[in-house]
Amino acid sequence: MTRILVVEHEAECPPALFGTWLEDAGAGLEVCRPWAGEELPGPAGLPAYDAVVVLGGSMGADDDELHHWIGPVKELVRSSVASGQALLGICLGHQLVASALGGTVERNPRGQQVGLYDVGWLPEAADDDLVAGLGPVRGVQWNSDVVTGLPEGAVALARTDAGELQVARFAPRAWGVQLHPEVDGPVVASWAAGDRDDHLERGIDQAAVIADIDGARAELDAAWRPLATRFAELAR
Repeated sequence: MTRILVVEHEAECPPALFGTWLEDAGAGLEVCRPWAGEELPGPAGLPAYDAVVVLGGSMGADDDELHHWIGPVKELVRSSVASGQALLGICLGHQLVASALGGTVERNPRGQQVGLYDVGWLPEAADDDLVAGLGPVRGVQWNSDVVTGLPEGAVALARTDAGELQVARFAPRAWGVQLHPEVDGPVVASWAAGDRDDHLERGIDQAAVIADIDGARAELDAAWRPLATRFAELAR
């Protein structure tokens, strides 16, 4: 069975639907929670896995001094890329891959991105091993930071209409998605609760955002399950 290491940064950002889809595709998951004191595998332990998924979180990609595991996760990313493992970063995970490989991550000057966004596929996505053929889709975004500078050799695969990076291939077998293909209703509701005061100040109608996401559930599942299936296939 394909073994995938999943790195979780906080309880509010679990593998959720993406984990279920990976398992449906025949993968076995091992979730490591360094925020709860679990030890990340070192370079000697990585060969036990066929692939790595790094999930999202509320911390920043360069918060090494604030969160003791951020630096080690970036070391793990570098080791994974060097080994040629399949690697996928989601939201913070996407930013961590960028930072680990020499890119830059900054606060989005346009403010937090919240809700459903069209995925602006670029021509480079057409023959990519992971995302080719996914077609016009929407995805959930819930992020304040964005990757503003790609590491050397990385390729942008999708951007928003305003130009923010949404999907990238950081190495031949390493990808990142700023969107959240994994989220279900309870996960989004927990994020909304944490951001309630800020969203009230900014005039964001959380109820409408959540209703939009819930109403698009079938669309989102159909759009993003193939990403998990293909990643599991690439991991074999």
